[in-house]
Formats: sequence, structure tokens, C-alpha cells
Amino acid sequence: MAYINGVGIISPQNTLPGSGFLEPAVEHTADFLRSVEPVYKSYIDPIVSRRLSRLIKMGITSAKICLQDAGIEAPDAIITGTGLGSVEDTEKILGELTKEEKFLNPTPFIQSTYNTISSQIAINLKCHQYNSTYVHRCFSLESCLIDALLQIQDGSATNVLAGGFDEMTHNHLTIIRRLGLWKREVIRNLDLWTCETPGALAGEGSAYFIISGERTEKTYALLAAVETLYRPESTGETAAFVVHFLSENGLIPEDVDIVLMGNNGHAEHDSICNEVIMQSLPGAARVLYKHLCGEYHTVSGFAMYIAANIIKRQLIPPSLLIHGLASKKLGNILIHNHFRDTDHSFILIRK
Repeated sequence: MAYINGVGIISPQNTLPGSGFLEPAVEHTADFLRSVEPVYKSYIDPIVSRRLSRLIKMGITSAKICLQDAGIEAPDAIITGTGLGSVEDTEKILGELTKEEKFLNPTPFIQSTYNTISSQIAINLKCHQYNSTYVHRCFSLESCLIDALLQIQDGSATNVLAGGFDEMTHNHLTIIRRLGLWKREVIRNLDLWTCETPGALAGEGSAYFIISGERTEKTYALLAAVETLYRPESTGETAAFVVHFLSENGLIPEDVDIVLMGNNGHAEHDSICNEVIMQSLPGAARVLYKHLCGEYHTVSGFAMYIAANIIKRQLIPPSLLIHGLASKKLGNILIHNHFRDTDHSFILIRK
């Protein structure tokens, strides 16, 4: 376990410094939820910024916001996770190849690699310490967090900058829609739970955290444990996994005050998620959040931002959809994320 001492996030909501905690909720009526971006010249040299893609600027900026929030200049390690990497730069390369194969711009090619953001952050901070990027689809951020915990546990680092990022483009949305993953019609994000059409509401975001072995006055909460479960055979197996996960961390189901659920608007898969939580945590207040950020591979970062702030502030924003009454003292929050009942992840955040 380790402490969350800083948070920096760019998302489809007003999560930038100086904004309220998800209030008021930002309303989107579009094919996917696009991030609310800051004025990048406040964080990145404008001359450098013009050569960077939107995702890279989001990643560097959210990392800098996180460091400022934690009150440290440079971390002992930088670890990132991403499911897709820089989709926009990859599309630029492929687009140029389909037109002509001469004098291609090397910049999109260089920036299309998955570890570009982690490297750019290190260059920007002049950080020459441990640097790694995980590309494990929907387990990308979780793999990043597990590595961060291991770095702290074996004494290799005290402050780890850990985070995840993914972007959405219209081309990628159109292609993946053919598989039935995304909704085919434009909907209002705040009406997601009344929409019974198949597919999830797509989103994007970049979230970074300072994971530390030391508690400070900046500490939000305790990152107690992270576990993943791949392709469970039944909801019963997943529910039993949840109970075992809690037991390994000295808790019983009744100790969980809130469970942040991975429902994304796809009715078939949401019903599976509901059944798992009702079997394993029937008494916990259930909170839905993906109507605010959409679905993407590293969406657990947005959930961690919510959990850390709920524990630190001891309040739940009205913009979150809540089923059941939460405990007056919010001490234990379980994040359950899943994608198509294939990749299940569990993150335990404690006071």
C-alpha cells in the first residue's frame, strides 16, 4: 500500500486546478466525450507545444498539474499506462501513406510510439530515473499502479508519478463502431442511463497521481491494493474474487462504504456488473460515473480521481449517480472497472 499525494487530471469534466469537484457537471451531446483542455502555454513552452499532438500535451500537462498538487519538483520514477497510445499521430502517418509515400513527416512517426508521453515528461522534468510504459489494453493503468506499488515496496522509489491516458478520434470511433463497442447515435451524456441502445459512450482523458511511501499534508487517501481478473467464467466467480480480494486486505464486504461501478451504458454488460456487485457487496452504496467521462481503456484514472477526492473531502458530488445510502464516514471505496465482461479490475482506496 502507498499514499496518493497528488492528482492531475484532464477529462471531459471541469477537473482542472481551481475547478469545483465535478460541480457543475459538464453536459455533452456528441459522438464521444472530448476532454476540457487547459491553456497549454501555462504549462508547456509554446514553441515546443506546436510540435506536439493533443494527447502528448494532455499527458505532459496533467503530469505537471499532479506534481504541483503534490508540491514536488521531480519524481523518483515515471510509470504510465495506455491502451491505444497516440491514435491521432498514427492516423497522420497512415493518412500520408495512402496519399503518397515520399517525404513523410517524421514527427508523427516518432510521437506515435506508446512511450512517447512518458519520455516527454522525463525530458521536460529532466528526470533520469526509472521510466516505463504499460500497454495492456484495459489493464494498462492497473499494471502501472501495481508497478508503482512494487517500486515503493522494495525501496526503489519514494515518490512515483503514475498515470494513464487515452484519446478518441472520429476515425477510430467510426472503425470500432462496426464491432458494436460504441453507440451509433448521438446522445446526451447525462441521459446515458435512460438510453437502452447497445454500445458504450466513448470518452477520453489523462490522469496522473503521485504514489508515495510517505504521508504528507497533501495526502488524499491510501492506495491499498490493485488486482485484475481476466475472462471470468461466471458472475459468481467474479463476486467470489471480490470477497477474496477484500479478505486479503483485512476487510469484509460490510466494510466497503462505496463501490464505483464500471457501468458504461451498454445494457447487456451493465447487467453483469450489477449482478456481480449485488452478490458481493449488497450493502455498499453504488456510484456510477462513466456518464461524466465516457468509456476508454484507462478510465480507472478518472475513478481514482473521484475516490481520492471523496475520501479527502468526505462528500459525494450530486453529479454522480448513486444507488443506496453511503456511510457518513467515507473510509473504504472499491473501484470495479470492467470492459465487455472480459477485463475486470479492482482498486481499493482507503482513508
